[in-house]
Amino acid sequence: MELKRVVVTGLGSVSPLGNDVATTWNNAINGVSGAGPITHFDASKFKTQFACEVKGYDPSVYLDRKEMRKCDRYTLLAIGASEEAIADSKLDFSKENCDRIGVIFSAGIGGIKTFEEEVSYYAKNEENGPKFNPFFIPKMISDIAAGLISIRHGLRGPNYGTVSACASSTHSAINSFDIIRMGKADVIVVGGAEAAITAAGVGGFNAMTALSTRNDSPETASRPFSASRDGFIMGEGAACLIFEELEHALARGAKIYAEVVGGGMSADAYHLTASHPEGLGAKLVMRNALQDANMNPTDMDYINVHGTSTPVGDPSEIKAIKEVFGEHAYNLNISSTKSMTGHLLGAAGALEAMFCVLAVQNDIVPPTINFAEGDEDPEIDYKLNLTFNKAQKRTVNVALSNTFGFGGHNACVIVKKFKK
Repeated sequence: MELKRVVVTGLGSVSPLGNDVATTWNNAINGVSGAGPITHFDASKFKTQFACEVKGYDPSVYLDRKEMRKCDRYTLLAIGASEEAIADSKLDFSKENCDRIGVIFSAGIGGIKTFEEEVSYYAKNEENGPKFNPFFIPKMISDIAAGLISIRHGLRGPNYGTVSACASSTHSAINSFDIIRMGKADVIVVGGAEAAITAAGVGGFNAMTALSTRNDSPETASRPFSASRDGFIMGEGAACLIFEELEHALARGAKIYAEVVGGGMSADAYHLTASHPEGLGAKLVMRNALQDANMNPTDMDYINVHGTSTPVGDPSEIKAIKEVFGEHAYNLNISSTKSMTGHLLGAAGALEAMFCVLAVQNDIVPPTINFAEGDEDPEIDYKLNLTFNKAQKRTVNVALSNTFGFGGHNACVIVKKFKK
């Protein structure tokens, strides 16, 4: 069977760097940090008191108050990103066969705020018997964003969400890519959303000692590849990409941002939360993606790394890149946009895939911010171009996005410049 080609024809985002793609991208290439004190709850007694929150987003642009009450925050963010991406694609669903248009939209955690509120309410009123909101379960479950986007637009194709922790939305992208290239759908609305900046979310990650506690300087706390890194910053938000079969896109005269050419998946099979120190799963997933794309390591120009600013994760990913790409690793640009956005957990892959698409389209690589001379880690090879502190202009024909999740889940996706 001849595989179809898949292109990206629309983008949308609601992120700590902005509530649309243009603002998010502009702030990313200008090295702006999205971090600041937590406003979603009183974090004054928590070890970590800051995060990368979405600011000023108004979901009432898309939903009335009654509808909003039925949605967790993560779903509201998903709606915003998906509406922007669909509008950007200029798809007219009234003229499309919506049986062949799907939605695969992920969350690593889903409605944690809803779960927190409902269980807390029950605990405080237990003597009166169980009393739960009838929308408790549909607000909480991590597939419901995909369902609501489908319902809003009457999209009857493949519809679900993948859950693989921080690799969730990259797995969504790979699944969508495979479904379209096998001819089972024409278009898929792909993405991820997360809203875990809650007492339970921050407290839980604090208990694992996974988060930075640099409360005196939130903007500089996420510092991938620096010796003084002390954990990741919690982020929230959503990103969406419209994946479309090439001939379908050309037939309607769609704008094409980039072509999706490969995806890789693997497992560390090592530890519940820690990445393998030698990057075994990371090496395998990148090799699998290159093989899937029928590419050589020397074809790569840019890698948007998982790069969470954790003591173990950063050096293991660098080791994996050096082994997979060999001497060509020194010709690559490598950057961690989590230094600016924080870690969006299940939505990270979609946002970072979007950054790769924009890097390919605009020939510019967003930076890894917050590195300072004298803060070198002996486990990091600084001869590599880690794109510190300033965006760099270069030809970006091919870009790869890495995401790794608790449980040892690894996924990456490759995009390239579109050529007929």
